Amino acid sequence: MLFRLAADAVVLAHLVFIIFVLCGGFLAWRWRKLALVHIPTAVWGALIEFAGWICPLTPLENKLRVLAGDVGYGGGFIDHYLIPIIYPTGLTVGAQLTIGTFVLLLNAFVYTVYFRRRRHT
Repeated sequence: MLFRLAADAVVLAHLVFIIFVLCGGFLAWRWRKLALVHIPTAVWGALIEFAGWICPLTPLENKLRVLAGDVGYGGGFIDHYLIPIIYPTGLTVGAQLTIGTFVLLLNAFVYTVYFRRRRHT
């Protein structure tokens, strides 16, 4: 049970990381120093998508699931709702490139607005 809870915690951390990659720039508007963490995080998130790499959290989660005796993602709130968001079925190279481009464009927009606002104040 402990390994299953740890695997679920990794999935939750993975989701929070993804949300931070997408939305952390908005938080940096309020807390400027957060940009020092967010920019490399957003670059890493885009690189994962562009290069087709596997995030290090994925093998960790899978290892914990194996240690828990699980063979798949059945049951539970986290398994049912969060895993399909993080690990969508039918994820293609084109979809990954689209996701990576979206991450870069969104963050470029956020930081462009941020720096323009900062320059005017």
